[in-house]
Amino acid sequence: MSTAQMARLAYSRPEAPARTARGVEYDLLARITQKLSQSDQQRSEDYAVFAAALQDNLRLWATFAADVADNDNGLPRKLRAQLFNLYRFIDQYSLKVLGEGGSVAVLIDINTAVMRGLRGEGGRG
Repeated sequence: MSTAQMARLAYSRPEAPARTARGVEYDLLARITQKLSQSDQQRSEDYAVFAAALQDNLRLWATFAADVADNDNGLPRKLRAQLFNLYRFIDQYSLKVLGEGGSVAVLIDINTAVMRGLRGEGGRG
């Protein structure tokens, strides 16, 4: 399932209980992180699935970057800049992983740290 499909599903289910934007962001990050981790374990057997998971992660971060770049975003300016810079790093690092076969552990760590922040656990870890 693509990032856009997951977002539509998360926002369009009227029978689902009301969810916060943070909750939706957490769930999307959790799903994509799990998919990235699982596909990495099977990378040599099914590289296309791995590349798709990497692309889904990058697409989600591009969405976050566009959101924090918007002047109407309510997050503090410093946090917005930090998140945008994370996107820039993830973009470049993802290209490196695809081109040179590097580890996705850094991307998983970043996603996990952001999920902790979304849950209010930013200082732990």
